[in-house]
Amino acid sequence: MPVEPAPTRWRFPDPREAPEDLVAFGGDLEPGTILAAYRHGIFPMPIEEGGAGEMAWWSPVERAVLPVDGLRVTRSMRRSSRRLRTTVDQCFDDVLSACADPRRPGGWIDGRIAVGYGELARLGWAHSVEVWRDDDLVGGLYGMAIAGLFAGESMFHRVTDASKVALMALVDLLDDGLPGRVLDVQWLTPHLASLGAVTVGRDAYLHRLETALTLPPPAPFT
Repeated sequence: MPVEPAPTRWRFPDPREAPEDLVAFGGDLEPGTILAAYRHGIFPMPIEEGGAGEMAWWSPVERAVLPVDGLRVTRSMRRSSRRLRTTVDQCFDDVLSACADPRRPGGWIDGRIAVGYGELARLGWAHSVEVWRDDDLVGGLYGMAIAGLFAGESMFHRVTDASKVALMALVDLLDDGLPGRVLDVQWLTPHLASLGAVTVGRDAYLHRLETALTLPPPAPFT
C-alpha cells in the first residue's frame, strides 16, 4: 500500500469559493502538499509554460473526466494495441522525463514537478503506464492514484497511437467493476474529447471525488 507522507503545512482554500480555475499560488511540492491538493480537487501546474513561473494550484470550473466505460477505441487503436505491449510502474522516471521533453509544444513539467512526483512514485502514489515496441519505450502516461481517483497528468508517444494504447491499458485497470471510480483529465481538449472525455461542473466533480476517495485503489496500484 502507498506510504502516507508527513502532512502539509499549508491550508488549501475551498475551490467552491474560487470564481475561476486558478485557486492559489505558492506553497511547495512536498508529497503531503500534493496529496492534500488532490484530495481537495486541486492540482499544481506552473503559471507559465516552461516552468519559469510561480507554482499555481488549479481546480477547473469545468473539469474534464473520462468515464471508465466511455473510452472510444478505434480500429487503429486496436491494431496498435496488438503490436505494442504495456507495463505498469516499470520506468516511472523515464515516462515522466519523456512527458517533460522541452521540445514538446506547451510543455509545463519542470524540475520541481519531476522531483515532487518522483518522490510520490517512490511512496506508491504516482504511477506510470509504459508502452513498448520490442524493447523500446515508445509511449506512456503518468498520474496519481488516490483511492478510487486516478488523476492523469501527462502522456507521450513516439510511434502512432502509443499514448492511446497507454490510455486503453489504464482504463482496463480502472474498469474493475467497482462503481464510482474517477479518471480525471483536468481540462477538455479536442483530442481528449475524441477519446470520450466529457466535462462536469466543479461541484459535480467534487461530489464524485468525495465518493471516489472512499473506494479502495485498483489492485495494480496497491
